Amino acid sequence: MTDTGARPIGPQVEADAVVLDAKGLRALAHPVRVQLVGLLRKYGPSTATRLAERLGVNSGTASYHLRQLGAAGFVEEDTERGNARERWWRSVHRRTWFNDPNLADREPEAALAYLQSVAAAYTLRTQQTLNELQTMPRAWRDNFDMSDWALRLTPEETATLYQELREVIARYRPDGPEAAARAPEGAERVGVITQILPEPDAPAPSAGASSPQKATGTETS
Repeated sequence: MTDTGARPIGPQVEADAVVLDAKGLRALAHPVRVQLVGLLRKYGPSTATRLAERLGVNSGTASYHLRQLGAAGFVEEDTERGNARERWWRSVHRRTWFNDPNLADREPEAALAYLQSVAAAYTLRTQQTLNELQTMPRAWRDNFDMSDWALRLTPEETATLYQELREVIARYRPDGPEAAARAPEGAERVGVITQILPEPDAPAPSAGASSPQKATGTETS
């Protein structure tokens, strides 16, 4: 998972990632903080004023949340850029992992707030792409996709599916503030958002139901 990812379970954690503990979970249990961390990871160091403009909040609000994130170890001052008039911030990590299966039980309110903030950030990112879709070059519009598949899996099969998806994504070039200089011509940032959503209360299909398939989706081609 990149940027603001959350995963209740998962064996591998990258060296540039932070694994949430109770303190970190509570610190990130706010949508503005999740978005601030995401912006710093996406665009690199910035000031509270510039981040506030991107988020549509006042600079005082952004400054407050940046200080709280700094106290929790998610961001730090970029002293090479800052001066007496401008305070610059940078992200300490590239990814966030929520992979303690017991943490959500111990901190249910913070866990729910964090996951809702992540979901809101994903929704906002999708909406921003939709708003810009018609002005994108045709090559990118042809490769835009929003799809979902309905599957019937055991928890073990679901864990295998997740791991296989992660391995496929890992074969491709990760993005970051320094990646543009090394990427080939024509490469742009592409967001891949995975959501595995169990529906344990869904009614069982009738005997004549068709096999799992792509249930709904919007594909632009």
